[in-house]
Amino acid sequence: MKTLELKNIKKSFKKKEILHGIDLQIRSSEVFGLLGPNGAGKTTLFSLISGLEMTTSGKIFLDEYDITFKDISFRASKGIIYLPQEPSVFRKLSVADNIKAALQTKFKNIEIEDKYTSIMKEFDLFSLEKQISENLSGGQRRKLEIARAFALEPKFILLDEPFAGIDPLTINEIKNIISKLRAKNVGVVISDHNAQATMDICDNISVINNGEIIASGNPSSIKENNTVQQIYLGENLT
Repeated sequence: MKTLELKNIKKSFKKKEILHGIDLQIRSSEVFGLLGPNGAGKTTLFSLISGLEMTTSGKIFLDEYDITFKDISFRASKGIIYLPQEPSVFRKLSVADNIKAALQTKFKNIEIEDKYTSIMKEFDLFSLEKQISENLSGGQRRKLEIARAFALEPKFILLDEPFAGIDPLTINEIKNIISKLRAKNVGVVISDHNAQATMDICDNISVINNGEIIASGNPSSIKENNTVQQIYLGENLT
């Protein structure tokens, strides 16, 4: 089992500390949720895990290997794939070419066709195969982004707002895809304002507020936590 571990992570901007000693341990084959109000530090934490930003202090480990000062390209090569809320597909390419472009970075030409067929089937994308990506709906684009990430054989996928701007039916499709990733031993980390959808799919959750973890546990324990209810869930969960 693969592990992603954060130890005493702190981050400061212009001498103002934004994150105050964050500790997390995330396993492969686990769906882990990071919840909290706006400005709590979730996006900053995602940036540190992915390598977009470097920590001020503290350590980040992938399978006990110190990646604290490794950049986003190195971390991606080791299996940490970050999908931001903003579109990350090649907008002018077809769905098929988006998948093949990802596969070409990882596999030999002789392997690509079988891998391509498997991924298109797994993510139910054959009906969209020839569509240009900029013409996809928000939900279709998100499916394609996750499929492209999976093509890179990730150990962990970081999903920033995967349920934003999509309808309830497509949210269920995305949750099913996340369940498939978990079954394939991929760790999935989710940060989303849709607390209910996130709790529905997560095994464990940490809630962050003002740069600190205020609660961690399974969804049931998080829902019952009085502090979480007062600070966050009271206005985000019905």
